[in-house]
Amino acid sequence: MGRNHARVYGLLEGVRLEAIYDVDRERAQAVADEFGGEVVDSLESLAGRCDAVSVVVPTRFHLEVGAALMRHGAHLLVEKPIAGNEKEAGELLRIAGETEKLLQVGHIERFNPVLRPLEDRLDRPRFIEAHRLSPFPNRSLDIGVVLDLMIHDLEVIMHLVRSPVASIDAVGVPVLTKYEDIANARIRFENGCVANVTASRISPERMRKIRVFQETCYLSLDYQEQKGKVSWIEAGGIRQADVEIDPAEPLVAELRSFVDAVGNKKEPAVTGLQGAAALEVALEITRLIHSESGKGGGLPT
Repeated sequence: MGRNHARVYGLLEGVRLEAIYDVDRERAQAVADEFGGEVVDSLESLAGRCDAVSVVVPTRFHLEVGAALMRHGAHLLVEKPIAGNEKEAGELLRIAGETEKLLQVGHIERFNPVLRPLEDRLDRPRFIEAHRLSPFPNRSLDIGVVLDLMIHDLEVIMHLVRSPVASIDAVGVPVLTKYEDIANARIRFENGCVANVTASRISPERMRKIRVFQETCYLSLDYQEQKGKVSWIEAGGIRQADVEIDPAEPLVAELRSFVDAVGNKKEPAVTGLQGAAALEVALEITRLIHSESGKGGGLPT
């Protein structure tokens, strides 16, 4: 994923890919040879050379790396999840406030072009169903599928519903790792909306879909294919139409948004607080999966 960030920074107008740091210097040099930038030997050197930095490291290092970079003067985009637990997420937020550095979280589906038609048509969602399936990735093996994949949909759903969580039911099982590799969660919000979210990283097929039901219409969107349909009631029958979507690479939109936020000193599209809120729900789901009941109450607000 770090290589992809380097690739996209090299494409953005008004941006110079200045420097790359990796504990594996040969890997860093290979990326620099391919996309530009100079390999540096420390986080301090990286922050000293760059205004904006992507943190694309294993989740357990987000706090250590992010704290060092912000304290040395860099604004950050931290890949999702923001951290491995609520305490570390809170510490990143505290340091961002203390150093007055921008902290954006890399929830990339917020920049998928399929989301804009959904936001434009959103009235009062009553039921949301999301499926995110993929073959075994051989990466992110320090976390389960909830923090690896499901958290994308959790953050989008919380963005759309905008209501506190009332209760959560969850199930999941480990298959190829010691963490859950398949998981399902049913989330009830205080405004009455219900979301059913399924994630698997051992599926033979890839799927990234979300369906939203509300009183006025039903939308079915495919993140992967960047297409969708909308259905509504008209003259006693059900009408359906394709959703108009301008195809685009979400990572390009995400990094462009990050750079714009840094350059214009404005709030990022996905704030550290929003990333921490999604993490809180994801961690509650993982706790329920590993508990006997699989049922939980509302989260603290």
